[in-house]
Amino acid sequence: MRVWAPGRINLVGEHTDYSGGLVLPAAIQLGVTVTAHATARETQVDGDVAEIAAAVEHELALLGRPAVGIVAEVGSTIPPGVGLSSSAALEVGIALALCLAADFELPPFELARACQRAELRATGVPCGILDQAACVLGEEGAAILLDCGTLEHRTVPIPAGATFVVLDSGVRRALADTAYAQRRAELEAGDPGRLRHVESESARVLDFAAALERGDLAACGRLMLESHASLRDDYDVSIPELDALVERALGDGALGARLMGGGFGGSVLALFETGNALPADALVVRPSAGASFASDS
Repeated sequence: MRVWAPGRINLVGEHTDYSGGLVLPAAIQLGVTVTAHATARETQVDGDVAEIAAAVEHELALLGRPAVGIVAEVGSTIPPGVGLSSSAALEVGIALALCLAADFELPPFELARACQRAELRATGVPCGILDQAACVLGEEGAAILLDCGTLEHRTVPIPAGATFVVLDSGVRRALADTAYAQRRAELEAGDPGRLRHVESESARVLDFAAALERGDLAACGRLMLESHASLRDDYDVSIPELDALVERALGDGALGARLMGGGFGGSVLALFETGNALPADALVVRPSAGASFASDS
């Protein structure tokens, strides 16, 4: 069997998922492929992902998955460390392979939540549901407007005139080694700046979705810049390299740009009008379908 699990971009709605806020992610054409077969022995996964695989397997066992192992090979087209959710794609890919091997099925959100818990178990990062949900819910040419509190969601078509690109800051970080968990604790403790960001960011998600639906890319760009300013000033997760990338993108003709992912490094997401010249180092990301599998390959 072969499983495909995509990475994701997040158009707007950063650091809002773990507080039950709104997000607007999209699965992308880059992702993880897990090629596997069932085995009577313990699960074996190539590479350095054994800890994640074991955490996923443990969470699925708690949900009643039979104890069927897999032998799996993992390949990825997602650049690591740039904020495209390579870890969530890996978790979902391993989870689907384990479920297929055991003839065990879970609803999409239940599988996503199991993978979210597995990430916390394996890495200690108290992430929200955004990344795993985007991986399983993604649709071609669309973003997913998701309420992380109620799990209500709908697709939002992305106009053909919009081109999203990722610009890598070159600053590598593992969220477990940053102040990510501290920011979450500060939010939960009622820090005014952290609360201000989450409240304003959820409002921007609704405004961004409405702008996409009416084809107003200029408004989308403005909202991305507002999001970055809030992440920089109210949530304090930007760094000078990311701020400089946003300014560079604007100088190159972007309608808007903002840091994407947990912050403290990684990448910037920028919006250009389709047909415009792009920076030489831009990685074009296309809204794509979510995780899928072929059991006979």
